[in-house]
Amino acid sequence: MSTTKIIVLDDDPTGSQTVHSCLLLMHWDEATLREALNDAAPLFFILTNTRAMDATQAAQVTRAVCRNLRTVLDIMQHEDQAIDPIVVSRSDSTLRGHYPVENDVIAQELGPFDAHFLVPAFFEAGRVTRDSVHYLRVDAAWVPVHQTEFARDSIFAYQHSYLPDYVEEKTQGRIRANQVQRFTLADLRGGLHARLRTLNGNVCCVVDAEQASDLDYFCAALKDNMSSAMHGKRFLFRSAASLLTSLAQLPPQPVSAQNMGQWTRAGKPGAVIVGSHVTKTTAQLNLLLQQPGAMGVELDVDRLPKERAALLHEVLQRIDTNHHKGLTSVVYTSRLERSFATPGERFAFGAQVAGVLMDIEQQLPRDLGFLISKGGITSNDTLSTGLALRTARLLGQILPGVSMVCCPANHPRYPDLPVVIFPGNVGDENALATVYNRLSQPTLKRS
Repeated sequence: MSTTKIIVLDDDPTGSQTVHSCLLLMHWDEATLREALNDAAPLFFILTNTRAMDATQAAQVTRAVCRNLRTVLDIMQHEDQAIDPIVVSRSDSTLRGHYPVENDVIAQELGPFDAHFLVPAFFEAGRVTRDSVHYLRVDAAWVPVHQTEFARDSIFAYQHSYLPDYVEEKTQGRIRANQVQRFTLADLRGGLHARLRTLNGNVCCVVDAEQASDLDYFCAALKDNMSSAMHGKRFLFRSAASLLTSLAQLPPQPVSAQNMGQWTRAGKPGAVIVGSHVTKTTAQLNLLLQQPGAMGVELDVDRLPKERAALLHEVLQRIDTNHHKGLTSVVYTSRLERSFATPGERFAFGAQVAGVLMDIEQQLPRDLGFLISKGGITSNDTLSTGLALRTARLLGQILPGVSMVCCPANHPRYPDLPVVIFPGNVGDENALATVYNRLSQPTLKRS
């Protein structure tokens, strides 16, 4: 009898933003993967951080993960501990990321699959798919995502919100729009089982969803077809976070979002690291800096790399001074996005900035009360480099779409430190201030 496990390859660390109580893996060696496969939670996340890489690197990392995973799955099956994996390539709900590169590699290493499904809906952040067009909620309006700033990303730009056209664009015509199978709301609400049984050859499918019940029904039908002794279909997914909620079907998280301030250590001030530079983050940052006890510390990236040592020293001194005054330092990169001649130059400069931010995190006050990391790539670096974690246990969401994890009790510098991993493109203007205020309130002793 095999055990079903949802295995999520996450291209930044924020895809766990709708679930709780599972492991996040910053390493994917065989021992760590086996630990996660044996964990009691029905799912786990492997944080590959491939959105911060070029396509070649993303393919290499994805292949390494899949090969180690294949090895462990084969060993466990030989030991009569068979795992039935549901593999999800979790990526951005605004369609940025290395599609189809990552799905292609997963299919090569862990396939064959009968179909792969694109499911970019993320209700908690106002992203829905209707008539195969993907929308983002901006104020009171639903805007096709190709009309937003995300479609103009310097690495992952695209021209289409109609998902079949998006697939043709990103696969450079290898998969034509008219070859993509559409699962509309009418299909989801009218019966799926017979149609799912006909899928084969890793056909590309795009899925509508306006609310959680749409994906609940969709996932129930998927599981019936995947577990059926008669049909035994194998499906691969490229999704945002909301699909994972419906796949996992977890109970409510143990500690409510409003009460997560009880994890703050000893009522001490914290630190906020803001690497994201999207417009939404800048608006949230401006409101955060107006909150009592929050003190801005700008990291002038124009001084990199020549003045790196002096810049790092100055920032750390200001953080230390603020901390002793009972203030939370908000370290943020210069808001003006720089332009680069090539994607390679952009990645290289991003790595320089990330390196300084991680040096800062490694030298924050030891008695820090909490840490908020703003931005997907920044958050991945925080977990894997700044805090040097191998795995972390997800506590849950402190705000819709915003997760919190906890450093282990034996961490050499920050034992039991609560860490918020906050995507750059999630939340309204008050979101960052809300999280800060929840963690800055007088705390309750944890039971």
